[in-house]
Amino acid sequence: MSERARKPRADSLRNREQLLEAAKAAFGADGADVALEEIARRAGVGIGTLYRHFPTRDALMAAVYRREVEQLSASAERLLAERSAKGGAGAALEAWLHLLVDYMATKRVIAPALQAGGEEGAQAYASAGPALSGAMERLVQAARAAGDIRPEISPQDLYRMLMGVAFGYDQPGWEASARRLIGVIMAGLKP
Repeated sequence: MSERARKPRADSLRNREQLLEAAKAAFGADGADVALEEIARRAGVGIGTLYRHFPTRDALMAAVYRREVEQLSASAERLLAERSAKGGAGAALEAWLHLLVDYMATKRVIAPALQAGGEEGAQAYASAGPALSGAMERLVQAARAAGDIRPEISPQDLYRMLMGVAFGYDQPGWEASARRLIGVIMAGLKP
């Protein structure tokens, strides 16, 4: 008789999600060096629960980063389904770009620590590019097909524009500026 892997208990899954959410907020507010005890406190769990899920700070940061990438990538399909009926695929693309700004705000704190950390962090950081590029490509193609953006715009064109938006993402005031620039970009992409 083969042993089957047990499904995690509902409370364990809930604790993990609470820890990831608390860690994201704590890293954003207090930096990558925030005390792990503070993250556990914010999550409403004990430090032992944190260590059961994430044995090291690097493991926790990598998990927060992976979750952010997964959520941003998955949001492309959800936004296309929700927004296509309300304002077209262009509206989905614009909403996704605002989520990208949120992601970049988290990334500016976590990415340097991931790159300096161990192999787990480096793998998490490296895997983000393909996942996010695929999501952006789906959104651009849908917006082009719907006639919401110029037909000659490619995902690479948008990527190049976003490089400018990302410039200075570690500086004060960047987020408000990035959101204004998304509006400018979307206006310029219209046919």
